Amino acid sequence: MSTYVKNAAKNVPKTVTVPKFTSEELFKTPIWYIMAPEFLPSLNKASDLYIKKSRKIMAPLIKKRNKRLKKDIGDYGLIAHSSDLTNELPFNSFKEFIGKHAGDFLMWQGWDVSQYNFFYSELWVQEFPKRGGGYHQTHRHWNGHVSGFYFLKCSSRTSYPLFHDPREGAAMNRLPEKEVSKITAASETVNYTVRPGQLIIIPSYLPHSYVLDPGLDPFRFIHFNLQVVPKKFAVTT
Repeated sequence: MSTYVKNAAKNVPKTVTVPKFTSEELFKTPIWYIMAPEFLPSLNKASDLYIKKSRKIMAPLIKKRNKRLKKDIGDYGLIAHSSDLTNELPFNSFKEFIGKHAGDFLMWQGWDVSQYNFFYSELWVQEFPKRGGGYHQTHRHWNGHVSGFYFLKCSSRTSYPLFHDPREGAAMNRLPEKEVSKITAASETVNYTVRPGQLIIIPSYLPHSYVLDPGLDPFRFIHFNLQVVPKKFAVTT
């Protein structure tokens, strides 16, 4: 048995005896990460084409905006974004690598996916603006079961992902955290310092955002979403 001292108040005991509880952590949210630098050369080269294409499309918008503002702010706040790359050959080996581990990720959580097939609902590359101002507001991906990021270009001076507590009920009555520098059950957000070649896999339901990028170093990453569907509904050719 253990005791704790309460603030003295009239007619309230100064010490209260409480039982020694056994602790369990329920409804955990898994985050997997691994270094996979072997994909960096080929994926950076392949993604260059799509980033350049996106910047070319944005060029008239930047020029028009500079004219309206009567000053040159370049690409500030404008993220270079590819179209969907799920069917592009240069990304096939990378997709196979992720697909193999996506099943392990779900089964490790306790899901039975033996009668399901995996497919990519989205895969794209993006690069934050050279002038800074790139960020993403908090969101989640309802069109997937597994989501993730592969970082192509980043540093200690760039943006990084911020993961948010997915427990909606916990937001109703939050209290101050004792130590915000530690990850506890009270943590509302957790940030990850990332490196080139790092892969992060998360459940698609996990809310995430990206902090404001100062534009000091290039920040480029691949984002993907995978769905699982019953094999009986799978399309065969």
